[in-house]
Amino acid sequence: MAEDERLAAIADLLRKADALPGAPSPVALGEHIVEAARVPKRHREALLKLTPMELTVIRFLGWGRSNGDIATLLLIAENTVRVHLSNVCRKLELDGMRELAALAGLLFYPAD
Repeated sequence: MAEDERLAAIADLLRKADALPGAPSPVALGEHIVEAARVPKRHREALLKLTPMELTVIRFLGWGRSNGDIATLLLIAENTVRVHLSNVCRKLELDGMRELAALAGLLFYPAD
């Protein structure tokens, strides 16, 4: 089975699990609604405390954008993007950017 097929199968299973009775409700992260299955329990409380700008920055990171792209899109300095990402890592007690990028992809990368 190809990687894309495996990812599609996992996404399908997550959607089916979310449709089951008693499945957790979607989580509102600022203005973004995220499927509950995509939000790790250990990070849920801390994610709800992120600022709107921090959530926006990690959303773009989750979509695969570079720091430079994010800065351009948000009309801020690239260093400011790095500061926001560093703050998110600290608040979520992550070990670094790789872990943050993986979490951002889990939260915000389109499943379809």
